Amino acid sequence: MPNTNNLLQIEGLKTYFYTHDGIVRAVDDVSIDIAPSETLGLVGESGCGKTVTAFSILRLLPPRYCRIVEGKILFRRRGGDIVDMVTLDPRGDLIRNIRGNEIAMIFQEPMTSLSPVHTVGNQIAEAIILHQKADQKEAEKRAIEMLRQVGIAAPEQRIHEYPHELSGGMRQRAMIAMALSCNPSLLIADEPTTALDVTIQAQILELMKSLQRDYQTSILIITHNLGVVAEMA
Repeated sequence: MPNTNNLLQIEGLKTYFYTHDGIVRAVDDVSIDIAPSETLGLVGESGCGKTVTAFSILRLLPPRYCRIVEGKILFRRRGGDIVDMVTLDPRGDLIRNIRGNEIAMIFQEPMTSLSPVHTVGNQIAEAIILHQKADQKEAEKRAIEMLRQVGIAAPEQRIHEYPHELSGGMRQRAMIAMALSCNPSLLIADEPTTALDVTIQAQILELMKSLQRDYQTSILIITHNLGVVAEMA
């Protein structure tokens, strides 16, 4: 029975990989509740299924050898409707409208998550054009404002730069700007500080907390670091 007070409710999720060596039970009976504006930490060692849980929510799993075999992923949309993400076509219009718009994700390594052949500004603007129905000029203006909000200096210049021209901390800030550009209800942050030095880690965590207060976004933070959870959740 869905709790209408929750933004996200996962019930008994089981996600299995089917390999030549047998079945890998990557996620086995996981249940999670996230309320609006709440931060929840999903903590575990490498390989325990944290990222697979996140990919299950967004339906980003490789369909050839991975399946959600049981469970529900109930998400309350902006209009109040509750959808079970498990029942959606991973390539359908509905999940595409939710993914990157109402649920956004910050990936573990921005250097491999950002396209090396497109400018940072174009990558942020693309999401805005797709989900907010903005034209190119409006999207570019919004991209500049988002880069400014995440603490990137001279955003008018940075939108024309490529990911390899930015430092690791700036790339992660750009990823956060992209994720928040459509004002999602839920932000999934998968090891958002792993590749950063300690000083930049602290800055990124403080930035995420500040933006959460501003946007009232729920955050599911995935990490193996209890210090990160203590700081965020």
